Amino acid sequence: MRWFRATGNIVLDFASAAPSVVKSIRQRDLLNTWLRLYARQQMAPAIWEYQPARLEEELSDLIYYTVDLSTESPRLIIQSEGTRISRAYGHTGKGVPLDEYIGPRLVPFVMPIYHECVARGLPVYSVADVDDIYGRVVAYERLLLPFQTDGKVCHVIASLKTFCEDGGFEIRNLMRGNDALPRPKLRAVIERDLFHRAPGRIAAADVGEFADQPGGTTEVIELN
Repeated sequence: MRWFRATGNIVLDFASAAPSVVKSIRQRDLLNTWLRLYARQQMAPAIWEYQPARLEEELSDLIYYTVDLSTESPRLIIQSEGTRISRAYGHTGKGVPLDEYIGPRLVPFVMPIYHECVARGLPVYSVADVDDIYGRVVAYERLLLPFQTDGKVCHVIASLKTFCEDGGFEIRNLMRGNDALPRPKLRAVIERDLFHRAPGRIAAADVGEFADQPGGTTEVIELN
């Protein structure tokens, strides 16, 4: 299943996905914690309930947003910003609306992904290729997690990971360092198999566990 969200003259398509679409082990851990909370009432949890393990290890790759619903299109206001992401965009942005922070060139590629997360109240995962200032191709993996209050999505947490198959890359001004726009590879709403069970507690007939299993293949995401 695919559906579309339009912005300006650009139409973005979104696939329907299960949690296994997320490749980064650490992003999967963040998603699993969200899923455990979601499973209670089949709705996005409140942000104060969200306390994943080893959260402090991920803070440099996380951005917290509040959602301003008073405008025609929701505006996401940056409340905290990871240091690595600040370097990727070239400056800090706490207190600044996301659309202003990223600039008009990136708005058509970025904002519909956040708007889809807010509208659906479900996690959204995207992957795009970007070029660093030396022309090396870097995969930019974004996981958005929504949180609600009184039935409305009022907060979003973004986990942003970067990976280069060639090894090292320059994160400084990664999103602003050249004229090339991001090249989207995947945009997906995570809406299938929205449950999580801890390893070792699955009945023999059950399927769908997506936590890493002992003896399975482990994918290592190199962070620079």
